[in-house]
Amino acid sequence: MIEKNVHQHPHSCQHNIGAHKACVSLVPIFNHLEEDQMDEIMVTAQSVSYKKGEMIYRAGEESDSLYIVNNGKIRIYRLSESGKEQLVRILNPGDFTGELALFNETTHESYAEAIEAMVDTGVCLIKRSDLQAFLLKYPSISLKILNEFSSRLDQSEKLTTQFATEKVETRIALFLAECLEQNDSSHTFELPMTKKNLASYLGTTPETISRKIHELEEQGYIKQKSHKKIEIIDLDGLLLV
Repeated sequence: MIEKNVHQHPHSCQHNIGAHKACVSLVPIFNHLEEDQMDEIMVTAQSVSYKKGEMIYRAGEESDSLYIVNNGKIRIYRLSESGKEQLVRILNPGDFTGELALFNETTHESYAEAIEAMVDTGVCLIKRSDLQAFLLKYPSISLKILNEFSSRLDQSEKLTTQFATEKVETRIALFLAECLEQNDSSHTFELPMTKKNLASYLGTTPETISRKIHELEEQGYIKQKSHKKIEIIDLDGLLLV
């Protein structure tokens, strides 16, 4: 197993009501609650910040909290026995991880690393015992969490099917089409992750990602506006790749 980063201590923030409230109001599992209910949850949240490259948690460590991204980005990945990295997802503000800890005492099966260079990645932590109490008091939170579970399972099954049945250029094409679907206002969007992380996510290499994107551009399906900005020229054709 290749260790890219040594475990570093996060930089704990002082009690910051504004930061806590922003965290709670951002995340979909809480933002449907009344103001006073969110205030109640906010009191239990702890704010922590991480520099780029610092680990939020590692595989094998105790999992006892829900982690909500307030700002910055976190990448969740796993390592195979041979040390090969597989990206699971990128978390943006409003996303969360560690939810399995809500239902049983367990250890993390993946790694979580802060990856935003421009700003510290801010995280709100809510301990299992506190959140379990809120789940009993406000059952609607449980329904929101189940909805997120369902969405993640669907995405995971799609990716597993693509790995088993689709060639790499098709996986890239489907990913680009999905990015477009999440960006309703324009045919141009920025890749939500670096090509290195995209390669890990799609089960290939950064070199292959760059080569296949260039081929898609030569075929007239897309246009690279910049290093990460992509314009979809022919969506129908792209979906037939």
